[in-house]
Amino acid sequence: MMRSLFSAVSGLKTHQTKMDVIGNNVSNVNTTAFKSSNVVFSDIMYQTTAAATAANAATGKGGVNAKQIGLGVTTGATKVTITNPGSAQTTGDPFDIRLTDKVSTNFFIVNDGMRNIFTRSGSFFIDGAGNLAMTSTGYTVMGWQVDPETGNIKKDTVSALRVMQEKNLTSPPESTTAATIGGIIDKNDTNVTSDEGQTLNLNFYDRLGYQYVAQFSLKLTDAKTQSYTVELSDILDSENKSILSEYIDGGGDLAAVFGRNTTAKKTYPITQKDIKYMTDGDFNLGYQGEGYYFSYSTFDTAGNPLTEYVQVTVDPATNTYTIPEYSYYADAQSGMDQTGAITVPEKIGAVTDLFGITQAQLNSIGSPTVPTGSFNTTTGAFEYTTPAVNFTLKIDPDNGNFSYVGMQGSDQVTLNLANTLGNQFTDIDIDFSSCISSDNGGKSTIAAEGGFENGTVGKGKALGTLIGLSVSNDGKIFGAYDNGNTTLLGQIAVAQFANASGLEKIGENCYGTTLNSGEFDGIGVEIAADGSSMTSGELEMSNVDLSTEFTQMIITQRGFQSNSRIITVSDTLLEELINLKR
Repeated sequence: MMRSLFSAVSGLKTHQTKMDVIGNNVSNVNTTAFKSSNVVFSDIMYQTTAAATAANAATGKGGVNAKQIGLGVTTGATKVTITNPGSAQTTGDPFDIRLTDKVSTNFFIVNDGMRNIFTRSGSFFIDGAGNLAMTSTGYTVMGWQVDPETGNIKKDTVSALRVMQEKNLTSPPESTTAATIGGIIDKNDTNVTSDEGQTLNLNFYDRLGYQYVAQFSLKLTDAKTQSYTVELSDILDSENKSILSEYIDGGGDLAAVFGRNTTAKKTYPITQKDIKYMTDGDFNLGYQGEGYYFSYSTFDTAGNPLTEYVQVTVDPATNTYTIPEYSYYADAQSGMDQTGAITVPEKIGAVTDLFGITQAQLNSIGSPTVPTGSFNTTTGAFEYTTPAVNFTLKIDPDNGNFSYVGMQGSDQVTLNLANTLGNQFTDIDIDFSSCISSDNGGKSTIAAEGGFENGTVGKGKALGTLIGLSVSNDGKIFGAYDNGNTTLLGQIAVAQFANASGLEKIGENCYGTTLNSGEFDGIGVEIAADGSSMTSGELEMSNVDLSTEFTQMIITQRGFQSNSRIITVSDTLLEELINLKR
């Protein structure tokens, strides 16, 4: 039989194999991250009819080459063009990730439930268990977890990236530790010059994430020297309930919360009611024993000086101030005497009924001994002064720039909350250095906001709820929360192989290792180690080039056709041989 027949048959088979590969390439032209294959032909063994001979110098004959006849062709290799990336396809989905290789070819590591396998297809989603997984197969994406102690990625054996687990659904709150009060103060602003002053609201958070509002009052005290006072007016919770009033009503000292300016005074009028011998004299409101007392100097009908004491007791259950049945008086010579000559009705009621002073005013005194006041004969009221709970804000009148707050050289004051309102609070340092004074048409822009350095330091945050996930160029997965926090949740690892083309295609866009690809160490590498990166919102398309495939299809068709002609011609030759005996 003729050798050409068998050579042609091998050619038909090999070209059919190549056509099968081309068909597979074309069918996967739109498969995400598909890598096309090429068939490499290899000739088969040769039949040697005459061996080669060497040159013979004695006879003068030259050497003769071997006489060989080829026996056909076979498939030498099916080469996967795995190192050639496909084009980028923009999807906008944050879990569609495209690998961009710099030096080595990178692969995502996924797990099919039994083993780690590898893929270039970055179409992922969050499955029902909260894992990052392949959209097409559900295989879990593997990577590194966050070290709970350091908050950094711990590069250990890869594990499933369960980014939507319970601990990642919320972000812890942060208490406010710093604030800024700044802006333009116009000394002609009627709000600043009024008795109530300009109101400034500072929103802040406690350690548990509850929000509060601290209200301050800015008042002009001296327009010529550009002096102002900043006073803490109230602290309200999220339900507009005054927690500062509760603190004061419970006996707390307002000065402990915001400090006391000893250079400024507050004047309270106290109207006398139901007290006998109301003549001009010196009055004191102080603290004695278990309750407040009121004393004044007066004269009896004979002109003898007397000092009368009215003891005020407190009922803690109702916060009611009451006066006992008897008042006490003493003359200058004999001291305290209880004759009963001077009496007041039993249990008159709250201290406001007797003196016209509110409970909050009484508690805000904050000192057992109150400075002596004076009796105003025109209004019929006793007026006493106490140090105001505020700070002086000084502006340089020459240039309108901030000078100091509280004292020379200081640009901050502290709102002391931790030791007064409760341990769930933290103290807040308030910076005033950005305050300036300028003519702004009678309108001040001064305002309060949480945090230093444009709110980036110490602003505080409420409890955050997870609202989004994102993947950075180095594969790190971050959670975004509605309180502004961004938290690292894990990192996608990649695998690199010494011979990526040696990987075995196992279907479903995945590859497995072989003896010729190199092994996976179970840990993987960070994609940015060699300058490679991940791009979120994009997918790698198939690297099949249709123009190349159709060209190869034509060449393969002609090759197949040519081999078929060899068989036809060989058959004709055999026919002629058979016809020789006719």
